[in-house]
Amino acid sequence: MRPRIAYILKMYPRFSETFIVNEILELERQGVDVRIYSLRKPDDGRFHARLARVRANVVYVPQYPQMEPDRILAAHRLLQAAVPERYRRVRAQVEAKGHLYAVKRFLQAGYIAAHLLRHPVDGVHAHFASSATRVANLIYHLIGMPYSFTAHAKDIFHESVRPESLRAKIREARFVVTVSRFNQRYLQELIQDGPGTIHCLYNGIDLGRFRPGRPGQRRDNRILAVGRLVEKKGFSDLIRACGILAQQGVKFHCQIIGKGPLEPRLTAQIQALGLSHRVKLLGPRPQEQVLRAYRQAAVFALPCVVGQDGNRDGLPTVLLEAMATGLPPVSTELTGVPEIIDHDQNGLLVPPGDVSALAQALAQLLTDPARRQAMGTAARAKAEREFDVRRNVAQLRAWLTEPTTVAAGAPCPPPLPPLPEPSPIYPLPELPVPGLEEVFAAL
Repeated sequence: MRPRIAYILKMYPRFSETFIVNEILELERQGVDVRIYSLRKPDDGRFHARLARVRANVVYVPQYPQMEPDRILAAHRLLQAAVPERYRRVRAQVEAKGHLYAVKRFLQAGYIAAHLLRHPVDGVHAHFASSATRVANLIYHLIGMPYSFTAHAKDIFHESVRPESLRAKIREARFVVTVSRFNQRYLQELIQDGPGTIHCLYNGIDLGRFRPGRPGQRRDNRILAVGRLVEKKGFSDLIRACGILAQQGVKFHCQIIGKGPLEPRLTAQIQALGLSHRVKLLGPRPQEQVLRAYRQAAVFALPCVVGQDGNRDGLPTVLLEAMATGLPPVSTELTGVPEIIDHDQNGLLVPPGDVSALAQALAQLLTDPARRQAMGTAARAKAEREFDVRRNVAQLRAWLTEPTTVAAGAPCPPPLPPLPEPSPIYPLPELPVPGLEEVFAAL
């Protein structure tokens, strides 16, 4: 029988989270039935073509429970009948927190838990240690369904992360996956000698798709950067480094693909430095166009930094993609990046925030085609050794499909009672939309 795994995601699909799509596609190729529960509907209307290949059913959980009280109430009343003691205990814990965010996640978790009772799976996996994992944890407490999760970067490093909450999620999970050895050490130190299994597993790349282009396709003077226009990507440093290159007379032009809240500020910076004819913000692009850009560029740049809020990259997927296409990268000595780039072998590393060193590294590769070629070849070889999606997801599949037991000696929930016959739905009068408190009180 094919294993069945439920994925809980904050938003699906999300344009910037190609690594999740790659993972699901490969799990499906390896014989896993995946069902996706999305806590939010997509909000930008742009999708990668590969999404059409995903076979998984997607269940959109009420994003605003107060807007769909009938769906929420039906699910929670079903849970009250099926697992009354568990339900009362979890609800009391949520009430004790006295926080509407906790109420919202409880209402969403109850919706998914009721659906899982009707449509069982073999395990639950969440991406990011924040809201999706909180919902998975609540489902575990409600119906005893074991869960695991993948931790990335913002979800563990941001200043808003509460260490005790993160420890509890790790302690009660079957296992935790994180995307770099740096992250793994960080989480191990967080839990100290407490319970919790934390695996390191790099994001995987489809090496058959991300591969070098034809000879002569690259533009000798092109710098490429790809990522959200947010502080941790270091694009402001890249633009300043481009200003230094221009002053030194280095021939180059730079393309930055992505969107984000810093776009107006970066645009103003480009204009202030007189770089409008050399540095272009191209906005978001579908993956096929990004792949073409990798194959046409001479150097890839991602000068990651730690944001003022503590946010930072864990293991940037775009670095893996660039290296798989034979594009030599320049990045910074931060978090998991040195696990990707072996300095002076398959790319160059500079200290975070050191704009002069960044400009010097870019100039070295722009002006030395033979060195670029050698590093690009080594970058592809590193991708083949470490970042093959088939091999990496096979390991994840093994973890996900290991026999599971309910933690903490909790008994499995009793069989679901017979469902009542559906009653007719009559038109409702126009009423104000209830608040979360009112929906919660109605339970």
